[in-house]
Amino acid sequence: MQIKEYIDLNKSRFVEELFSLIRIPSISAHSHRQPEIKQCAEQWKKLLLEAGVDTAEILPTAGNPVVFARKMINPAFPTILIYGHYDVMPAEPLDLWLSPPFEPEIRDGKFFARGADDDKGQSFMHAKAFEYLVKSDSLQCNVKFLLEGEEEIGSPSLEVFCRENKEILQCDTILVSDTSMLGAETPSITTGLRGLAYWQIEVTAANRDLHSGIFGGAVANPITELTKILAKLIDEDGKITIPHFYDQVQEVSDAERDLIAQIPFDENEYIKNLKIKQVHGEKGYSTIERTGIRPALDICGIWGGYTGEGSKTVLPSKAYAKLSARLVPNQRYDEIAQLVSAYLKGIAPKYIDIEIHNLHGAESYVCPIDSIAYKAAEKAYLKTFGIKPLPVRRGGSIGVVPVFEKVLDVKPILMGFGLESDAIHSPNENFPVDLFCKGIETIVEFYGEFADLFKSR
Repeated sequence: MQIKEYIDLNKSRFVEELFSLIRIPSISAHSHRQPEIKQCAEQWKKLLLEAGVDTAEILPTAGNPVVFARKMINPAFPTILIYGHYDVMPAEPLDLWLSPPFEPEIRDGKFFARGADDDKGQSFMHAKAFEYLVKSDSLQCNVKFLLEGEEEIGSPSLEVFCRENKEILQCDTILVSDTSMLGAETPSITTGLRGLAYWQIEVTAANRDLHSGIFGGAVANPITELTKILAKLIDEDGKITIPHFYDQVQEVSDAERDLIAQIPFDENEYIKNLKIKQVHGEKGYSTIERTGIRPALDICGIWGGYTGEGSKTVLPSKAYAKLSARLVPNQRYDEIAQLVSAYLKGIAPKYIDIEIHNLHGAESYVCPIDSIAYKAAEKAYLKTFGIKPLPVRRGGSIGVVPVFEKVLDVKPILMGFGLESDAIHSPNENFPVDLFCKGIETIVEFYGEFADLFKSR
């Protein structure tokens, strides 16, 4: 039986199994969701055993547990490690969802729910591709699954886990589906990820909230001071003002920029889809360059004072902001964290106190396009999509990908099937059903192509 027929015969079961994962609100950012985190790990273990792995375990880390499963069929065969994550982003703001975020449904040919794409939907494609290969007796690779529960908070426990478990994680390639394609008709393979640094800033002006009539004009307002500080981070040309921020940025050659310019991209459609007036960013670079080969700095949240219904004439004691930087090759997040912290403290006025908390970070990653894994992926996409995939650097970060390279000495291959319109991290996250099925087909093809190329090395 061919893979397309197998998917058609089992699609309703696939959907219900996927929905059984999505219904669990495994939000790693919320400490009170620990029972759901464990429940989701247990459900993954159950589904992988049903799919045909020999063993599946829930292994502890310093934080949330990982699910580790494997099927070893022949020591002479190559070993593929499948990585995914079962934690999801918070669903707020809830009032913007057209359907409840943890009550998945199919609408307009798409799965709608938190985790539909990132990363339960994409990870689940691997379980079903593996299931088909096992049941059709066509598996030519040993397979290991590693599913973590902390990716959305920066994978703080996974590097130590990988170092302590290097032996069981040994493999010939690592397959990750946690990225997107250029379009449903324009497949692409992610060949680069930006790094990440993330901070929380706390500004204090007084020892308590004050009456704005009695104290206003005599005591600094921390919200005002915080916004003035943040406004100094980026200049009118979109350039980050922090001294030495760009010192280690790897400049891309004119030849590569020419190749980037050939990537299909409709800026007018981009503007229309996002309902923005125009694109905006660092002067001298295109939209694709700004999100792929250049660093960025963003205020991700800001709060303080009274925000409830009605009025409250208060001069707040504290104000807060969350800040993130997307980094490019050669920029180390720990060095950037120190630069940002020093700069913020240096420009803060003396009449306030400022604290900068470094929350987490990740290194950038670049994947070679001449590896066996890349060539196998390229062939697989060509078979299922009928067009050769384009190599594209993307703007997101996956903290564990550079960790795998550093600890296991293996370059992961990033075979994502999502679209930018899938609204990951946003209300109404979705994943096209046809791309879910096409992803399963492509992963099946990858196994065969990788096994053949591995044998003929």
